[in-house]
Amino acid sequence: MQFLIFLLITSPLLAGAAGSGDPQAERGDTAVLTAMQDELERSQKKLKLKGYEDPYFISYQIKDNAFYSIEGKYGAIVSSDKSRIRRLFVDVRVGDYRFDNSMRGRSGGGVPFDEASSVPLDNDPAAIRTVLWQVTDYAYKEALAQYLNKKAVNVQEVKAEDFGSFTKEKTHVFYGPELALPFDAGKWEETVREVSSIYKDYKELLNAGLSVTAQRETVYFINTEGTRYIRDEILYSIDAGVTARAEDGKVIENYRNFYYVAPEDIPPVEELKKTIREMVEETVKMRKAEALPPLSVPALLEPEAAGVVFHEAVGHRLEGERQIDNDEGQTFKEKVGKKIIPEFLSIIDDPSKKSFNGTHLMGYYPFDDQGVPGERTVLVENGVLRSFLMSRTPVEGFRKSNGHGRASYGQAPVARMSNTIIESSKEYPKDELKALLMEEVKRQKKPFGLIIKSMRGGETNTSSYNFQAFRGTPLVLYKVDPVTGEETPVRDIEIVGTPIVTVNKIIATGDDYAVFNGFCGAESGYIPVSTVAPSILVSEMEFQRESSRKEKPPLLPPPAFDTVK
Repeated sequence: MQFLIFLLITSPLLAGAAGSGDPQAERGDTAVLTAMQDELERSQKKLKLKGYEDPYFISYQIKDNAFYSIEGKYGAIVSSDKSRIRRLFVDVRVGDYRFDNSMRGRSGGGVPFDEASSVPLDNDPAAIRTVLWQVTDYAYKEALAQYLNKKAVNVQEVKAEDFGSFTKEKTHVFYGPELALPFDAGKWEETVREVSSIYKDYKELLNAGLSVTAQRETVYFINTEGTRYIRDEILYSIDAGVTARAEDGKVIENYRNFYYVAPEDIPPVEELKKTIREMVEETVKMRKAEALPPLSVPALLEPEAAGVVFHEAVGHRLEGERQIDNDEGQTFKEKVGKKIIPEFLSIIDDPSKKSFNGTHLMGYYPFDDQGVPGERTVLVENGVLRSFLMSRTPVEGFRKSNGHGRASYGQAPVARMSNTIIESSKEYPKDELKALLMEEVKRQKKPFGLIIKSMRGGETNTSSYNFQAFRGTPLVLYKVDPVTGEETPVRDIEIVGTPIVTVNKIIATGDDYAVFNGFCGAESGYIPVSTVAPSILVSEMEFQRESSRKEKPPLLPPPAFDTVK
């Protein structure tokens, strides 16, 4: 099961390019990479178990995360923290590029307890190398066990064409600039108090919070092929979330997220307050919205919701490892060169793209978690499937990585989305697209259509032993009268559908391309992703009732609104 969540998100940013001359001199933390290099060379030369295969490939990755985090409610600080941690992932492979220990694209490297992969924060080469030694030893033994088991399985299994186990890639050396993380905790505590104080003006709110996070992640990577890099990533995020309760007991949720790569990009306090107040007003209005039953009607999905649909219905099914895993549905495995979506649509995934119309793209990165540069990849061209998202695990017809091997720290990388961009040759201005929605509703003799403005996120199931479906949960949606065009808020339903049928019912798009950033959770953990999509008009979309508990509202009003003394 894969999840796409648009809540508190971390995101990468790399500024600069490979250094010239002596790039290491530009950074003060190269002792970490030096320790990694020394232990890698020792393991490559001496790590052997008599009677068994030697490692043919080893890679080390350390992710160093420094955080500032402040949370507030109703004009008061709830928490104010500073933390830092370094985590290690080790990939050890035995055999060779043609046949190694990897299973379903993933190799050894996990450790039996999390503490074993925690790396000292001090740049102490001996201490760092000791952790590398411990985890490498464990990973090598695990790799040998995997390799022998894989050989045994192949005795009885019917084996498809031999694609190889691991791709050979070019060597890259990269040292990005060392980035500072400016953060005035005292100033931000005052900002959180001031902005979150607006929640006190609304007696309808059940809960309301505001959080500010600043993060720097430094990634150190090295492998036995000679690739090595260091890159810094910076992100500031402001996350506001509120809940209220409708008269029927249903919880109404809403949120706003803001992401910036430099402090000077953050808007003034008054602008933040204005945006968050608009969000609260929207939430209060949704409390009185009509609860809809399950139904099937034409729907117009604005860019945020459209991005979720493409991410869940198509994106995950184009990830490389899913094409070689027999436990996967392999929806598009035999479809290369064939039409899979309407011909006026194309899908590109481009981790090298930093921004779109001035908005930072969270899925940007220069190198993936296997040391391969992130490449722009045309997945679907004019409706026709052209390629897959590729890590260093080969699949039929695709024997090279396109730099999409991704993972959260401590996880084995697999092919994942980055910046997924939807392009259309059948675009309409917003008003015309709404008019087309109304025409479609009248043509089908439906009582109304739906406009979905924002989504909480979505999830999909790609496994072969379960149904092939996806769903998404709208936060703000309206029903549209097909005669007058009047929009009325509604609630309590969620999108549900099968991928091929749903996407092929898209009949037009808007010209209003927009960015939506989020965190996607799958086999290799939660990673930052972006979608760039226009609004889409779907001739028929199915909605089911949203499951949730309905509880009685609080017996007393908030203290500030209690007029009885």
